[in-house]
Amino acid sequence: MTRILGENWALPGLDDRNRAFFTSGVLTLQRCQSCSHVQHPPEDLCTSCQGTAFEEFKSAGRGRIESVAVVHHPVHPALADHVPYAIVLVSVADAPGILITGNVVGTAPEAVKIGAEVRVIFEEATDPSDGQVFQIPQWEIVA
Repeated sequence: MTRILGENWALPGLDDRNRAFFTSGVLTLQRCQSCSHVQHPPEDLCTSCQGTAFEEFKSAGRGRIESVAVVHHPVHPALADHVPYAIVLVSVADAPGILITGNVVGTAPEAVKIGAEVRVIFEEATDPSDGQVFQIPQWEIVA
């Protein structure tokens, strides 16, 4: 897949908590080993029981658009050639309570609607400074 935002767009900083989310090619969330609570974004403490031991929860990557905003004004010069675009808040079907913000690709921004079913897809990007390969989650409408 061609990079949606182009080759010069910043990549996320990786740490032990978010590495799987941005590199695995699977929608990977954080699950508490004490109470099984799934949370996103990842934290040092479980927001349910304050546990500190976590494991990966591999989601099926399906969800529903709960909110949509179509951006028409480029808030950064690097986005000037990409407006309009849709930013959505997606509820993850197999992780109740989890909402993930992202881009919808493959659909005209004005056609993106609340309630639409989506699935995660991944945009591959390589960090030119160290060769780290990223799999950036994006969303596409399920027909």
